[in-house]
Amino acid sequence: MAGTAGRPSVYPTLLYADAKAAVKQLTEALGFTELAVYEGEDGLVQHAELVQGNGAVMLGSKGRGGRFDEAMRGAGPVGVYVVVDDVDGHYQRAVDHGVEILMPPTDQDYGSRDYMARDAEGNIWSFGTYAPRIEG
Repeated sequence: MAGTAGRPSVYPTLLYADAKAAVKQLTEALGFTELAVYEGEDGLVQHAELVQGNGAVMLGSKGRGGRFDEAMRGAGPVGVYVVVDDVDGHYQRAVDHGVEILMPPTDQDYGSRDYMARDAEGNIWSFGTYAPRIEG
């Protein structure tokens, strides 16, 4: 696999109007672990890294300027798929935290068990057991 050993080589990157609330929802309700959160003097999240298993997402605040913020202006929500071992337990955690569920845990034709949720700013998160086999 490409990249540095032990590190993912693909990082979904999202911008939020309220990145602090997003970090809270993703960690408390959806089981991510906070790796790093950097805030500017204005209190906006400049950059955050959250991990789940051996994958990670990066996120920040909308409206903080810069090329990425400009490029993402007006962009719609994003969809991210996250592999988890215990889909039903993960789902129950999300439900217990009031996360909007779009599809309850469902066995798929291709052998995965997945559920789908929408975060507080409209991004779609799918959690399931399907993990593409990447040969390097």
